[in-house]
Amino acid sequence: MEIRALRYFAAVAQTGHITRAAQQLGIQQPPLSQQIQALERELGVMLLRRHPRGVSLTDAGRAFQAEALRMLEDLEAMRQRMARIASGQAGQLAFGFTSSAAAHRFMPGALRAYRQQYPGVELQLREDNAAELTEALAQGRLHCALLRVPVARPEGLCFQTLLREPVMVALPSDHPLAREAGKPARAALPLAKLCEEGLILVRRSGAPGLYADLLSLCRAQGHEPRVVAEVDRMMTNLNLVAAGAGVSIVPASMTGVHAHAIHYMPLADGGALDAPLTLVWRESEDNLPARHFVDLLRAMAAQP
Repeated sequence: MEIRALRYFAAVAQTGHITRAAQQLGIQQPPLSQQIQALERELGVMLLRRHPRGVSLTDAGRAFQAEALRMLEDLEAMRQRMARIASGQAGQLAFGFTSSAAAHRFMPGALRAYRQQYPGVELQLREDNAAELTEALAQGRLHCALLRVPVARPEGLCFQTLLREPVMVALPSDHPLAREAGKPARAALPLAKLCEEGLILVRRSGAPGLYADLLSLCRAQGHEPRVVAEVDRMMTNLNLVAAGAGVSIVPASMTGVHAHAIHYMPLADGGALDAPLTLVWRESEDNLPARHFVDLLRAMAAQP
């Protein structure tokens, strides 16, 4: 059964007249009559009663009219959905992020702006470490991600640093160095003092960049850091600091976490050590919602 036949029948049923329906459809009356007769033969039932002044629906015709209108409405709804998908106004966006990237005010602002512009797109969010997110992108399970320092750069992925921010030292609030923080000598913590403390680091396979840079910086200045714990995620890192298990460094945007239990202070002589916010996406991405999202984030980051 052709869609055209449904439209033809719906027009005849609505007008109650084959000639007027033909004029409405922009076709000749004989071909329209032939289409309706072919439809009746295909269904094995009479749909119309022919009269000198027009046609009327049989009981079967009224039942078929309801079915035909429903199918035509469904087809039109499907056409509109596909048009929204074709324009990037509908579809799915699988977006990943690290916990430290989510702590930066840029990310919720970007998600809010995207939802306002593309409310019909279904967002699928995933929080993970940088290594898992990069693998998921490479395997096509994510469209794009926000992370800090890339842990690998697989072929086919694009990386762009959107923003940079300083790092801060995180100390338990009852730590002696935290209690001295108000003194001029402790306005910022020297790297040598940091290396004397037990360091809690996010595991290198999960996010090696920032912490690998810290360890390299310590050793370049003649200090041997003392690592007491390695964890999978930044939030676990801060939970341990709050519990008094050691000290760490975190991006400045995370300084509000556990403010009652953690004291944050700048790192002196930290050199170029900072925390970037990196956008990663697939180079050959054909998902239009993802391309719109990437374009939006890049444009927002470029704003002064």
